[in-house]
Amino acid sequence: MRQNFAGSSPYEPVIGFSRAVRMGNVVHVSGTGPVGLDTSRADAAEQTRHVLGIIRNTLAQAGAKLDDVVRTRIFLAHAEDWESVGRAHGEFFGSIRPATTMVAVQLLDPTWRIEIEAEAILAG
Repeated sequence: MRQNFAGSSPYEPVIGFSRAVRMGNVVHVSGTGPVGLDTSRADAAEQTRHVLGIIRNTLAQAGAKLDDVVRTRIFLAHAEDWESVGRAHGEFFGSIRPATTMVAVQLLDPTWRIEIEAEAILAG
């Protein structure tokens, strides 16, 4: 059974996406940026912590938790942020250690330094 979970983006109905989709015991969380944070003042690590907080809350809505995450994809606006972003990611996932990819890209919002996707699999 498919469950869609909405976020706060006004673009969800325009683009046609959900913040997360749960199919059975798998939860896919869409690319998540630092929405609601003053990104003009927040460095890459702070943006990462904020994004991972949004992801944690989204997972909870879908009945999952960070321990269930098996994969993250990290999109960096600036390749030189890799270490601070990686350390912030490690604060959330240091003992969980999901499969992770980190790439440098051009993000849609020029004030964002980070965007992250996540996939979780619930036991049973």
